Amino acid sequence: MAYTFQVTIDSADPHPLADWWADALGWEVEPSDEPFIRGLIAAGHATEDDTTTHRGVLVWKAGAAIRHPEGLEGAPRILFQFVEEPKTVKNRVHLDVRTGSDDPAAVVERLLARGAKHLHEGRQGPSVWTTLADPQGNELCVSH
Repeated sequence: MAYTFQVTIDSADPHPLADWWADALGWEVEPSDEPFIRGLIAAGHATEDDTTTHRGVLVWKAGAAIRHPEGLEGAPRILFQFVEEPKTVKNRVHLDVRTGSDDPAAVVERLLARGAKHLHEGRQGPSVWTTLADPQGNELCVSH
């Protein structure tokens, strides 16, 4: 049997990071279901402390997710999960962003302008890539 998966990224502030990655990938942030959240609070299954407000909308404090515009058929979901401890070492897993027909250098410049940090350039044979860190320090590579 083949399994499906989602990618989960630890984050000190998941909602802004989900916004950043959705913009970086051309994906969508999953919408909040405010009536559902309020219903869980009213029923005693959650508390106001489990929530926060992001861009004027009630959301779960624990995380935010993004998805490919074509849904799970396009790519796995990415969940940004709140963790208290700061990132301290290099990620053991990172995303390789493939730009397709878009110029990788232009994508890198756009991400740098949005708060990414340049880490280094890589090359192996004919393959070249740029390694960046997102605004919370998670590594990613950009290539064709």
